[in-house]
Parts: sequence; structure tokens; C-alpha cells
Amino acid sequence: MRIIAGTARSRPIKAPRGMDTRPTLDRVRETIFNILQFDVQQARVLDLYAGSGALSLEAVSRGAEHAYLVDMGRAAAQVIKENIALLRFEDKCTFLPMTDTQALSRLAGERFDLVFLDPPYRMDTTDIILRMRDMKMLDEDSVLVVEFDKNEPRLPEEFVCYKQREFGEIRVHFYRLEKKG
Repeated sequence: MRIIAGTARSRPIKAPRGMDTRPTLDRVRETIFNILQFDVQQARVLDLYAGSGALSLEAVSRGAEHAYLVDMGRAAAQVIKENIALLRFEDKCTFLPMTDTQALSRLAGERFDLVFLDPPYRMDTTDIILRMRDMKMLDEDSVLVVEFDKNEPRLPEEFVCYKQREFGEIRVHFYRLEKKG
């Protein structure tokens, strides 16, 4: 695995061993960031279920202001810390080794421009997304990038899926909150 573009372009990063994580492939990340190209600069990023941290590290490399990487897996935690240090992104990344709900409680009052949700297979992220909305962590300029296999989140109509891509079994949907008024 490697960082595709930006200040850390072509730098290799590590992925956790085993079947507990499934890092986002380079070609999938490249497609995601082609779609997000105007949403990354100076963005505040939340990466739940970060795995290797590849998505948020790519965002920081491309100009995101700060990224919070959340993962409670032991192997993922070690790799995320190593990747942050390897890329020298300690001042732009905060790793939170905790569950999604613990992280949201810890980050209460923060607002995010870009949220990556790449949960374990078969996990429904609907409740976590609605909790972020209710905690005012999202606004109409925020982008949610949700990667899933079969369990697409069941979101209310105010979440507009403005773009979607399929990569074999994997689907990636891009959501924004509908503008008010």
C-alpha cells in the first residue's frame, strides 16, 4: 500500500495482518479522492474504523487540516501509530484507540468536513451517522464517504447520496446533508 498523491505521494504505508481489517485498495482510494478533490483542502476529517489509516492519511497528504483516526483493533492500532510516524503526520493526526461511540462522545462539539466510514462487513452504520447528525458534527457542507458490502445505511431523506461507485462486492456512497431553505 502507498499514499497516492500530495505531500507524501508514493510513500509506502503498512496494513494490519489478518482478516480483521480490509484496507481500501489503491484504485478505490484513487477513485474516492478524484471525487473528493475539491472537498479535502483544509478539511477536518473523521475516519471511523480506520484500519490502516489509509483514507485519512491520504486526505492529510492532500491538504486536510487534521484527521482523527478511530479504531479499537489491536493490530490496527499498532499499524495506525506506525503509519502516522512514518509519514511524519503527528501534528496533523490524532489516533483514538476506542469504539465508534466512545470516539463520538470524546469528540462532542467538533464539526467535520469529511467523514470516512469503512466498517467491518455486515455492520450497519445508520445509527452512528444519525448520532453524528444529532450531535451537530455534520452540516450541509460535510461529506460522508460510506464503504459497505450489502448493508447500505438506511438514512433519512435529508442525507442525499450524490455519487456512488461499485468495485466488485464493495460499494462506496457519497452523502451530503440536504441544504436547508
